[in-house]
Order: sequence, then structure tokens, then C-alpha cells
Amino acid sequence: MFDAFRSDTRAIEGLPIRLVIALVIGVASLSVMMNMLTGIQGLSTTELDVRPEPEVIGPGEQSIELTVVGADGSSVADATVLVKAGSADLDGVRSATTDEDGTVTVSLSPALRPNQDEGTLLITVKPPAGSGYVDRRGNAKVLVVRGG
Repeated sequence: MFDAFRSDTRAIEGLPIRLVIALVIGVASLSVMMNMLTGIQGLSTTELDVRPEPEVIGPGEQSIELTVVGADGSSVADATVLVKAGSADLDGVRSATTDEDGTVTVSLSPALRPNQDEGTLLITVKPPAGSGYVDRRGNAKVLVVRGG
């Protein structure tokens, strides 16, 4: 019974062709997958930060300019900036979208509690949709100082 298999050499003839076909299909599939991944502009993300101007303000009605920047310092357009109360009071949450220069001016009226000499306002950023930006780390805070 095994002698019949040993003398039959036909099975080995088709094996190399099948391996070559499998290799070609595998390389083609890998090429398509790599092309899809590079079309996504890589899997890396860039952390955003906010630069407030001025960084120290007093209580009462005023405007501050916020600039959203990437890790390399370049400005980021179409990012949504949220300013909310930290240890200083703020009536609600202020939101605005940055312009082409990555800046936005926000009007706000922070307040300090009685016997409180200073407090902070918190700033968060929602990156533009479809961008490689994220805002995971804490951003700069605006310091509110009585008499400042």
C-alpha cells in the first residue's frame, strides 16, 4: 500500500505552483493593507495645548485670546475651545471655534468667592474632526486674581 505512494511522483508536481500562487496572493493582500494604512496618515496623534493671553486676569467682564497649538507650536484651525469654572466661578461654560490662525477671543466674567484671593479657569480643547490631534493632557489655566 505505501509502495504505491512512493512510486507516485505526480503530487509533487502541483505543489510548487500552489505555493507560488499562495505567495503572490499573500503579497498582493499585504500591499493593499499597507496602502490602506498609509492612507489614514499613520496611526500617530499630536497633543494639543492652549496659550491664553493674558494668563492672569481679574474678576469681572473681559475678553481673553486663546491660541490652540500642536506639539510643534503650529496653530490649529477649527478646534473647539471650552472655558469652564475651576476654583474661580464662571457662569456656565464658554465655547468658541478657532479661526485659520488657531486663535479665538472669548468674553467671560469670572468671579471669586468671599475671602478667596485667587482661582483658576479650566480650558479644554475638542480637536477638529478627522484630524490627528488629541487633547489628553491638561492645558494651561487662566489665573484669576483679586485686584489683578
